[in-house]
Amino acid sequence: MSNSSTSHSIYPIHIPVLDDAYTVHFATLPVHPSVTSKAKRIIDILGALVGLGITVLVAIPVAIATWLDNPGPIFYSQIRCGLNGRSFRIWKFRSMVVGADRLKHLVNNEAKGHHIFKNENDPRITLVGKFLRRTSLDELPQFWNVLLGEMSLVGTRPPTPDEVMHYSTHHWERLNVKPGITGEWQANGRSSVKNFEDIVRMDLKYQRNWSITYDINLLLKTLKVVLNKNGAC
Repeated sequence: MSNSSTSHSIYPIHIPVLDDAYTVHFATLPVHPSVTSKAKRIIDILGALVGLGITVLVAIPVAIATWLDNPGPIFYSQIRCGLNGRSFRIWKFRSMVVGADRLKHLVNNEAKGHHIFKNENDPRITLVGKFLRRTSLDELPQFWNVLLGEMSLVGTRPPTPDEVMHYSTHHWERLNVKPGITGEWQANGRSSVKNFEDIVRMDLKYQRNWSITYDINLLLKTLKVVLNKNGAC
């Protein structure tokens, strides 16, 4: 598909907007074509099935290593905001100590602003968790979210509800597409990008350039980044 195929469809998206009188109303945005693309959905399903097969293969050794390092559940789940801000439960292999969410306020946020949270030396991350993140193995259970249609192989980073609470109007545009296991941010910087506005620009660039070919290129680029262990999150 060429980039000319990215003209928006007629289906509306409603996003909250605060006007000059501090009154909330809803602006209407067209649905991005990637959301309704059958080809993208087929690729997502096939990729999710392969990814879940790999997840099953590594689940037992990951579970044993996780339990020996920090006893507790193998999986970690969290509420995230997806397409149009719709909430869903994301799944990962646990890479932090049990109860890490309750300790978040004790960790310094190295990112700029309140829209994302980043700390390269987060003390809540376990020894096994560092390996899982460096190799991106912690992301494998998200293939389940892709199979359910809550996520895509390629999209935008799904924010948490508390991050969305701080969004300005233009930030909502990044949620015009499904969240992805990878995307512009993951393929072009990962944890080295700490300015949220830079992430937003990357997400909007993805929306402008989207095509099936562009998705495939980002997947291949992400694979190269992961294998080289560059900028692990």
